[in-house]
Amino acid sequence: MKSQLVKIASLVYFVLTLSPIASFAQEPSRSKGFMHNIHVGLIYPISNHGVNAGEYTNVFSVHAIAGLSQAEKGLSLAGVANIIKGEARGTQFAGVLNSYNTGRGLQLAGVLNIARQEVHGLQIAGVINKAGKVHGVQFAGVMNIADSSDYPIGIVNIIKNGSKSLGLSIDEDQTLLASFRSGGRVMYGIVGLGYNLQNSKQKYAFEAGMGAHLIAKNDFSLNLEISSVNLIDFDDHMYSKNSLRLLPAYKVSPNLEIYAGPSVAHIFTNSSEGEDMISNTIWRKTRDNGHTNAVGFGAIAGVQLYF
Repeated sequence: MKSQLVKIASLVYFVLTLSPIASFAQEPSRSKGFMHNIHVGLIYPISNHGVNAGEYTNVFSVHAIAGLSQAEKGLSLAGVANIIKGEARGTQFAGVLNSYNTGRGLQLAGVLNIARQEVHGLQIAGVINKAGKVHGVQFAGVMNIADSSDYPIGIVNIIKNGSKSLGLSIDEDQTLLASFRSGGRVMYGIVGLGYNLQNSKQKYAFEAGMGAHLIAKNDFSLNLEISSVNLIDFDDHMYSKNSLRLLPAYKVSPNLEIYAGPSVAHIFTNSSEGEDMISNTIWRKTRDNGHTNAVGFGAIAGVQLYF
């Protein structure tokens, strides 16, 4: 058994440090960096590139915890983080963080993607994407941050050359919402808090959604929004409405906009108060346990201030 362990350890050492397959391209010069096709390791500097890992460009990289490189040209996998000093080209998967200068392709991180300059392709992060100029799409569970991004998909989008607004709206359910809309030239996110004026129990409202400017010409725009509004009583009862809205909007001044339009929604409630709110339905079903599902039409109107 001891001799077998020694042989295995020797083989691993050979693969990580001496194997010729790790250097199909020769080292042109230290000033320009090195080119290898495979980078395998645990965490910097424990890898087949050792302390010089930050000078290498790789085609395939895999690290149990985190890897460091000059650039990546193919597939990069890391349990925690891919730290790339230059260009990340191809696909990068990390459990927590992808950090790079310029991204071309797909960067997927469980928590955070950071592009110090440009992104050409797709950033997907469980929490936050941060970039300079984005030529493509950002998708984040919570927030996108960029100097320029036309297609940020997230609840909050802080885009330097984009738009941000605070607004008040009311719908057919008499739900009064204060909402924050933020995004780029095309896509934007919605998050809001409010109060329902007719439900005495499930009266606290929370909103999240996204929208797109279908038409934007002079002071007129036509927007399509997907929104989820939930009324709760901080107990076991709720009224949930998932809506598709078509909203014509008009700017009465450079910073002030009014809008109104129709919506179609799926509604779920598990309370008698919520069931009484349902109207204008095209389909409705109540189960024996008191849970009601319905599909109906509605409308919303509001005003918002851009800043």
